[in-house]
Amino acid sequence: MGVMALELAGGSEPGRAALTASEAAALAELLARDLAGLVPDAHGLELAFAAAHFDPAEALRPGWPLHRRLDELAQRAPGREQGPRVIAFGADAGGDVPLPFRADPDLRGGALRVLPFQLRGDAETLAKVGALFEEILLERGMAQADTALLAQGGFAARIEHARYLTLHDLAAMTAMQYQHQGLEPLWPLIETALLRGDGEAWLDVAPEPLLRYAGGEARIALFTPAAWKSRCAPQAADDDERLARAYDFFLARQRQFAAVLEAHGVPVVFAHCPDAADPREALLA
Repeated sequence: MGVMALELAGGSEPGRAALTASEAAALAELLARDLAGLVPDAHGLELAFAAAHFDPAEALRPGWPLHRRLDELAQRAPGREQGPRVIAFGADAGGDVPLPFRADPDLRGGALRVLPFQLRGDAETLAKVGALFEEILLERGMAQADTALLAQGGFAARIEHARYLTLHDLAAMTAMQYQHQGLEPLWPLIETALLRGDGEAWLDVAPEPLLRYAGGEARIALFTPAAWKSRCAPQAADDDERLARAYDFFLARQRQFAAVLEAHGVPVVFAHCPDAADPREALLA
């Protein structure tokens, strides 16, 4: 499972959400050529490609839903007995994007958009090719110039770079981006949701919000002002105005964390914590 990543020029957005069927097929052929140029054994594998762009968070969701939908559609495509195919999905005849590949409009505006692809074939070849792509794509996976130009024209986008990434590469890049944005404490919960959906992870480091991921959802502790002060600012002077501003900042930080988790497809539940209780207990309920 991988993506074609389009790095957009500052502040720009693609003018089109998806390519037509003929444009999608042309781009998929170039993508298949580029991948086989990097790892020749990829030529013997089937390629399924969605010529619609998404925010990276939409590709990094528990169960990998974009790639799961791509796999389901590829299995239903004709020609399965004719050897490795290059299968592309784009807009329908009316120019509308089919629901499985309709990007979340609330996640538009980012500098990176990704187009999912999947290689299919026998397990031995897939394992060999996959291992090689994990080694080389992050450093050497630039799309060829004609591929990038076709994507730029098709999506009516200003593209600075077009490259190929595995989903592990995309996760690593996203983790680094979150680190630069001050969201590093949240990444272990997202990583657990992606790689160990039935696992458990905590964020329990004051003055950050208190979170627990378990059972496929994230629970966030809701503190009263008094409980927040006891946990996060016990030594702070009783300056009501300053404490109120700090508490509002804490609430904004909670909302930010919730929005990022929801962008990654992780349901969020807010749990009220009584002042005298152990807040962790509220997240274990």
